[in-house]
Amino acid sequence: MSDPIITVIGAGVAGLTTALALAERGARVEVVERSAALGLDACSQYAGGMLAPWCEGENTEKVVIELGLESLSYWPRVHPLTEQHGSLVVAQGRDAVELDRFARRSTHHQMIDAARIAALEPDLGGRFARGLFFAEEGHLDPRKALASLAARLAEHGVAIRFGVDGDGLSPDANVVDCRGLAARDRQADLRGVRGEMLHVYCPDISLRRPVRLLHPRIPLYIVPRGEGRFMIGATMVESDARGHASARAVVELLNGAYALHPAFADAEILEVGCDVRPAYLDNIPQVRRDNGRVYVNGLYRHGFLLSPAMARMAADLMLGAA
Repeated sequence: MSDPIITVIGAGVAGLTTALALAERGARVEVVERSAALGLDACSQYAGGMLAPWCEGENTEKVVIELGLESLSYWPRVHPLTEQHGSLVVAQGRDAVELDRFARRSTHHQMIDAARIAALEPDLGGRFARGLFFAEEGHLDPRKALASLAARLAEHGVAIRFGVDGDGLSPDANVVDCRGLAARDRQADLRGVRGEMLHVYCPDISLRRPVRLLHPRIPLYIVPRGEGRFMIGATMVESDARGHASARAVVELLNGAYALHPAFADAEILEVGCDVRPAYLDNIPQVRRDNGRVYVNGLYRHGFLLSPAMARMAADLMLGAA
């Protein structure tokens, strides 16, 4: 008798990486997704896509850094368009204390001067006196990365069935639940953290790597998407309301982008996005078995950073290696 099919519920980054980890170990796998198309109803499509474990270490637990390191080798293997040019953190002169604080609370960076900033990002030349360069970090376009994962799964014969609500599937022993916040019907300790983002077109500025602008009230990051396109984000609101982005969030993100470079004042807004990320109370993700079903959840704002490690652990648990 052949091994039973393992069903992964959810085609966001957690579900697809978990399905791939299982398939690469020889398991029979299928993915079911309630939405009609890849990424249509997943908060993964609104992610920044930054593979920045040491930057994230500034305001999170050590375990996030340790688990996030796996992403730096994982994503170039499964998604060849992954960029590995590092991360840059800057602050305006009046916020220099924020840069020093960031430096104290993070590692694997170099404190660089204005000349080095200009060498790394010529369009930021003369705008910032100091910065932090995290040379080993990277980034990717989340939507293209999801497509790469789907293509890898297809190579392993793994089908993704869209328009299927997998919550009623049984037996639970053959299910990995990666539904994100929708899994609150079985995991009461999940909460929602709302995030808003902008996609803009600004051909007058070029950036090669993600840039974080520190500010005591509205810190933000800007991630290049290529061909003059940028993702601007960083809002975090304790709310499970999906809806639409607030006017305040849009204004603050645009003000922050303008503070990084005035050319963003003339940017064309291509998209305003908003979704809710699943998190546990301590903001640390978990892989756990509950009433027979394995759950991969609580990735908070670290979906692409932590999903490779969480997928590995879920495969260990399902296949008896842990």
